[in-house]
Amino acid sequence: MDEKIDILLATYNGEKYVDEQIKSILNQTYKNFNLIISDDCSKDDTPNILKKYEKIDDRVKVYLQKTNLGVVKNIEFLLKQVTNDFYMLSDQDDVWLKEKAEKSIEKLKKENADLVFGDLEVVDKTLNTIYPSFGDFMLLNKKIKKYINSYKVNYLYNCVTGCTVLSKKTYIDKILPLPQNSKFLIHDHWIGLIVALNGKLAYMSEKYIKYRQHGNNQVGTNKISHGFSKIEQVREHFINVKLGVFGTYVENNDRFPKSIQKLNIDSLKYFKMIQKKKNLNFRHWNIYHKLYKTENLKYYIMNFVIMNLPLLGKPIFKIRYCILRLLKKRTR
Repeated sequence: MDEKIDILLATYNGEKYVDEQIKSILNQTYKNFNLIISDDCSKDDTPNILKKYEKIDDRVKVYLQKTNLGVVKNIEFLLKQVTNDFYMLSDQDDVWLKEKAEKSIEKLKKENADLVFGDLEVVDKTLNTIYPSFGDFMLLNKKIKKYINSYKVNYLYNCVTGCTVLSKKTYIDKILPLPQNSKFLIHDHWIGLIVALNGKLAYMSEKYIKYRQHGNNQVGTNKISHGFSKIEQVREHFINVKLGVFGTYVENNDRFPKSIQKLNIDSLKYFKMIQKKKNLNFRHWNIYHKLYKTENLKYYIMNFVIMNLPLLGKPIFKIRYCILRLLKKRTR
């Protein structure tokens, strides 16, 4: 296994943790890689830390952006620098276990996959374990197991965590440009979806990353809906997420197979319609059914009630919320 990998690291004001992350990448058991770093006009000591590594290890290449690109464009810049057949994505504040690159490419070859992603161990700022499995905590593992051989693994929701990804350069042309239509559809969602639509994904249940949560993460383990005490709040959030996701899909509909383009358009219209229905709705149930028919019955009914029958679901939600508070699974 002597294929060279381009490891991509986007940084911004990461002086607290980026040194530890770079060390963990350079100490991989798999040695044949380039570490390509793009710093997005950091105002702290991050550029000096990066330049230090560029001087001592010829695998490290650093780009210091002259104007702030923002997260999406910075990642897009890095994807355009890929010259080898494989690339990996990394965050600036995590720690990689030394076998991560080796095990990722082993998995990709064994499964004859085009993209490999994996689970993570969620840790605090000093690397103490918070959740042993990100996939279990975020309720993703069951979805991944069910849909791993289908585009659905990243269609209704995002199951691919970007910092775990190893993928083939072949798909970058299909991925770029990265959409910026909605904060609810980020780069790893899009990358995972596009590869799933055109190739094969594989999942590693082993955890090869310590996924650090420190309060300043761009994306993390925060379950927004858990902070809501009213069904109306949950409903509004759910619908806004779907409007963002399907709005992005429709804006980029030419990048989808024709068999899915109509579903994208119909789904966007559906969520726009139910946004205006505040109490009861049974119109266009067939669209909801197309989207959710392969989900388990409990999930199917619960989401239908929240989005289409909030008037009926209100007392049930209230009782459920009180029970969860008693069990200390809700804090507000």
